[in-house]
Amino acid sequence: MAQKNNIRTLFEESIALKQKVLEADLLDTLSNIADMIADSITKGGRLYLCGNGGSAADAQHLAAELLIRLRSSVNRDSLPALTLATDISSVTACGNDYGFDDIFARPLAGLGRAGDVLLGITTSGKSPNVIKAFQKAREMNIKTVGFLGCSGMPALDLCDLAFVVPSMDTGRVQEVHITAGHALMEAVEDILLASGVISKI
Repeated sequence: MAQKNNIRTLFEESIALKQKVLEADLLDTLSNIADMIADSITKGGRLYLCGNGGSAADAQHLAAELLIRLRSSVNRDSLPALTLATDISSVTACGNDYGFDDIFARPLAGLGRAGDVLLGITTSGKSPNVIKAFQKAREMNIKTVGFLGCSGMPALDLCDLAFVVPSMDTGRVQEVHITAGHALMEAVEDILLASGVISKI
């Protein structure tokens, strides 16, 4: 019975945090991020994503939603989105030769172009490799978006736009991030379909 109560508490905490996000009126931020990403793609840019651990999985998940498909009811052209940490050979080479803090910045330096967008996910706001990727992006005139937690700092200072979940609980922050990520990708898809940049197929 205690286990069931603990599970119920987890669900209640997740719901309460999402309600807190709604009350904090963070949805305008997501809408602005969607506009930024859609504008970049319209002009030939790409979306890059990065994060560590569960956030790395979220980065891959969200990239796949654009690159392949998000909604089964919307079969449309593929969109240019790529996570920076799926190639284990590159990740381990960079970790060995340059250090773990460079595993996102190094591939971004080779792949990114001015006008692209980088979405970095860090539940603490303190991940050194995400921060270095933001720094590299700014050097390259790549727009920076943060999906952050806690206070968002110090990563927040390097973001053009940021969705900051007001919690220090990693699991609960990640649950809000993936909900926000799905909402964001649907918004990007809708903007590009409405503008005729992409078509249903």
